[in-house]
Amino acid sequence: MHLPDRFKWLLILGCGALVAAAIVLLQPKPTPRPAPEPPLVRVPVVEAAAQTQALAVYSQGTLTPLREIDLVAEVAGRVQSVADNFVAGAFFEAGEALVQIDPANYQLATIRAKARVAEAEQLLATEKGRARQARREWRDLGNAEANALFLREPQLKAAEAGVAAAQADLRQAELDLAKTAIGAPFAGRIRDIHVNRGQYVAPGSKLARVFDSEVVEVRLPLTDGQIALLDLPLGYRAAPGEGTPVVVRGTVAGELREWRGRVSRTEASLDTQTRMYHAVAEIRKQDNPDKPLVVGLFVRAEIAGRAIENVVQIPRTALYKDRQVVLVDATNQVRVVRADVLKSNAQFAWVRLPLEAGDRVATGRQGYLKPGARVEPVVEDVPELPVPAAAAEGEA
Repeated sequence: MHLPDRFKWLLILGCGALVAAAIVLLQPKPTPRPAPEPPLVRVPVVEAAAQTQALAVYSQGTLTPLREIDLVAEVAGRVQSVADNFVAGAFFEAGEALVQIDPANYQLATIRAKARVAEAEQLLATEKGRARQARREWRDLGNAEANALFLREPQLKAAEAGVAAAQADLRQAELDLAKTAIGAPFAGRIRDIHVNRGQYVAPGSKLARVFDSEVVEVRLPLTDGQIALLDLPLGYRAAPGEGTPVVVRGTVAGELREWRGRVSRTEASLDTQTRMYHAVAEIRKQDNPDKPLVVGLFVRAEIAGRAIENVVQIPRTALYKDRQVVLVDATNQVRVVRADVLKSNAQFAWVRLPLEAGDRVATGRQGYLKPGARVEPVVEDVPELPVPAAAAEGEA
């Protein structure tokens, strides 16, 4: 039977629709699978251990003499001679005569004073004899009452006073003679000289500027946080030979040198300009043999701190947002805590943390971590402490 063309096309379309429907209905359905877990974030961490530590504090200052004075003439006269070491920068011993004023006038005054003492003693002896004679005469008269003037008691007292005055004049003359030889009461160095041989000086004239070379001191500014690490209350004053140990370091002729001393005192108030405390350390020559004390040298000081419990040393990079620390616990979960920062520098920070067993400190990628998240910790080695001179750089 011959079908019209339109029926042929309708048959073809119907067969195609049946095939398409069969394909859709008979195709296999996909089996649902769980989505893969994202990989854990790798976080660098270091082991955290709380210990009792004494944290050194670093400061800086300039070495200055403990004692510095002007040598001043107490008597007038011409400078007869000066010592060979009476030059700027020279050393001298305690009591050494550096300047000699012409003593001739004072030697003559001493001789005259001795003569007056002899005269006064002779007058006293005469008065004592006269007084004894008067007492005998009055006794021979048989009268129990005697007149003080008759017994020469006022004359005797005047003679005794005359001896005392003459002896005082002699002592004054001897003191003036001794003052013609001028020196310092301590061993030291001469900073400047103001007179020389042949020059006339009056009482009060400055002869030289000298300082004690046996002891120097350095004034060390400290912040409130640094004072908290030290055992140095305001008004602190150490007993002789005691005090908080200090090591000062300075460069002399290109060579780093070191001296040991002690904090002798603290100043009684804060600096009103800088709001800083100031401790004063003394460095003695006897404690640093063969190490000359260089006045005016700029030095860095390391002050021994007091023992503090539960201190954790961490890399400086572990501090997040200034005072926050990210901890990774024993189950590799993140916890964010606030740190009590005791001290820090460019490499390290010393803090107090609320640690739990198994806690580690994250040293990087803190901005990507949220509390409670699980991470993959990568343990790093804790870097070594720098040398003391470098540790002072950037300390807070």
